[in-house]
Amino acid sequence: MKFLIIGGSDAGIAAGLRAHELDPACDITLVLADAFPNYSICGLPFFLSGETPDWHSLAHRTEFPGIKLLPSHTAEHIDAAKKTVAARRADGTTIELPYDKLLIGTGARPVKPAIEGFDLPGVFPLHTMEDSFAVKAFLEQRQPKSAVIVGAGYIGLEMADALTHRGMQVTVASRTESILATVDTSLGRRVEAEMVQHGVVIRNQVEAQSLRQTGDQLVVTDTEGVELTAEMVLVAVGVKPNSELGAAAGITTGAKGALQVTRRMETNLPDVYAAGDCVETWHRILNRNTYMPLGTTAHKQGRTAAENALGHGREYAGSLGTQVVKLFNLVAARTGLREDEALKAGFDPFTNEVTVWDHKAYYPGAHELYVRVTGDRQSGKLLGAQLLGHKQSEVSKRVDIFAAALFHRMDVEELNELDLSYTPPLSSPWDPVQMGAQAWSRALNTQR
Repeated sequence: MKFLIIGGSDAGIAAGLRAHELDPACDITLVLADAFPNYSICGLPFFLSGETPDWHSLAHRTEFPGIKLLPSHTAEHIDAAKKTVAARRADGTTIELPYDKLLIGTGARPVKPAIEGFDLPGVFPLHTMEDSFAVKAFLEQRQPKSAVIVGAGYIGLEMADALTHRGMQVTVASRTESILATVDTSLGRRVEAEMVQHGVVIRNQVEAQSLRQTGDQLVVTDTEGVELTAEMVLVAVGVKPNSELGAAAGITTGAKGALQVTRRMETNLPDVYAAGDCVETWHRILNRNTYMPLGTTAHKQGRTAAENALGHGREYAGSLGTQVVKLFNLVAARTGLREDEALKAGFDPFTNEVTVWDHKAYYPGAHELYVRVTGDRQSGKLLGAQLLGHKQSEVSKRVDIFAAALFHRMDVEELNELDLSYTPPLSSPWDPVQMGAQAWSRALNTQR
């Protein structure tokens, strides 16, 4: 069987590797537009901060067992009737690639604000290895001392940390009430305080309105008329799906223009699958598709697509939107629904926040951990959780406990039945996860 994969990032590589595991005789060809299969987008801020000095660490695998790679080949047309894909080589020539089964894993690209001046020298997006090389070259050649970052999501804030690590003065322009809008404002404010403590200037509830160059300086004017001056500007205001190739072939699109797929990752075209940041994602709590571009999701979707392409029936189990980010000495994490999202989805949500120690306070080095639990008032079902704490407080693993509970549709109270580990330097007899659950129940009962 000829299994053709378009896209060499998380979904494409995961699909190719799984297909080879299931059938070593499968003829697997992977078409990628650049020369960096399976590079780590999430690692780019650490490469640019200097903490991961060699970019090869982010794209260290250039060969994969059983997979024929076609780097620097851009897929331009899918003929579903003939079962072929036309791809253009770097030299401009075109080849035609036949397939029995096709997977589209074309990913996403950064949203580019429609503001004059974003094409000026010194203004950068950050999504690909080529983007990171351009930023790296500018940092080394120009030695800038200041930067404005437009956008306060994960990449924007991680880059604020990264450039501060390099000794630069950083200003972040955020259109939301507080930075890191994936968590509630109470936690976003604490993240903001941490960043300000490290010298980052935060401008909330503003958007970039114009950008101009004055000598060696770039001037970003925000919607309040404030001029933010720096030597470089990073734009990180989100991504949108690279769905045009599939849409042109006749695949239906949905949320944010992403390709629509079944839970088997099938498109409406026969023998054509799609996965990763170019597709809609089944949300396990909402029980519907949404657009949720995450690397962890892409890996699982690619694996699911490969199993179905090779005749092994499997449905994608769904995403919970579990995310985590380290910013300076803090870690913020979330999974499931925030209260506003749960309310919009038709639940009757109640959210409670509690502050606990990450381990027994009598053991040195204890840190405060903020735990926000959202559950349904009527059913008691867990709907979501958010955590914020010191980078040594096992925040990511504790949000994973909530994620596992959500996956299995547990009640908030059932968290107390989990047999979690305990030793004084690391936790308490009731883990902070369980303390958060108990505090939620007490607060709910007080309201009744």
